[in-house]
Amino acid sequence: MTTPYRAGHVAVIGRPNVGKSTLTNALVGAKVSIVSPRPQTTRHRLLGIATFPEGQLVLVDTPGLHRDQGKSTATAMHRWMNRAARGALEGVDVAALVVRAGQWDEADGFAYEALRGAGLPVVLVVNQVDRLKDKSALLPYLAQISEGREFAAVHPISALKRTGLQPLVKSVLSHLPEQDALYGEDEITDKSQRFLAGEMVREQLMRQLGEELPYATTVEIEQFEVDGALLRIGAVIWVERDGQKAIVIGKGGERLREIGAKARIQMERLFGSKVFLQTWVRVREGWSDDEAALRAFGYHD
Repeated sequence: MTTPYRAGHVAVIGRPNVGKSTLTNALVGAKVSIVSPRPQTTRHRLLGIATFPEGQLVLVDTPGLHRDQGKSTATAMHRWMNRAARGALEGVDVAALVVRAGQWDEADGFAYEALRGAGLPVVLVVNQVDRLKDKSALLPYLAQISEGREFAAVHPISALKRTGLQPLVKSVLSHLPEQDALYGEDEITDKSQRFLAGEMVREQLMRQLGEELPYATTVEIEQFEVDGALLRIGAVIWVERDGQKAIVIGKGGERLREIGAKARIQMERLFGSKVFLQTWVRVREGWSDDEAALRAFGYHD
């Protein structure tokens, strides 16, 4: 008897910086979602399409789900990201709640309650088990966080090292409807190359700048042209103040060149072609708390 093919949507949910994007990339087998050590690196809802012989997971990678702090303290950007995270629960078949091994706090509980409230089966994904110093603490930890909570399955994994992924895939697929693949076998995301190019630049901003500055930056792709075997890409990095512009450019333009060089390497890897990348830095005051600016920069509900 042949195993039926299953396909459906999987919300990848959790508090900020638990490895949701790393997990999405690991399952897809390609870098479709940017990654950095900083919380809230992911700003957009993004589909990662992971196709296997037995089924297809359409992974909805989202910004970290966190309590809305209210309009008095949250910027328009924060409100946008919370809407994107909550919107990921619409029309999905199962949720993967990602937590960091050895940790469970109020934010994890908040994410769990949001999923249960949506009536979704919740597969608990305990990430970064490779970082646990005391491996014997894992089973008591799993028992503790499962008590009083209803999980469809619990899977300890390391998304970075790609361990424990096969049982996770099998488990998640069991909750999806029997149907044909929703996307072609060669499709890995619903986002355009233009969008992904902007994300590759923004990833380097998140990785190379100080604590606060990355959150005051966004990237707009002004040029994306195919010139034979070459991609010509022009990226504008937007900041909120002149002082921030100077920091992004760096002494003699050194930092901007490094950001561009590393982003270009990532683009060439993902797109499979040579890239000529130009970058500029411009100022638009208060863009992150301006709904019109957010829409202009591609943050659409």
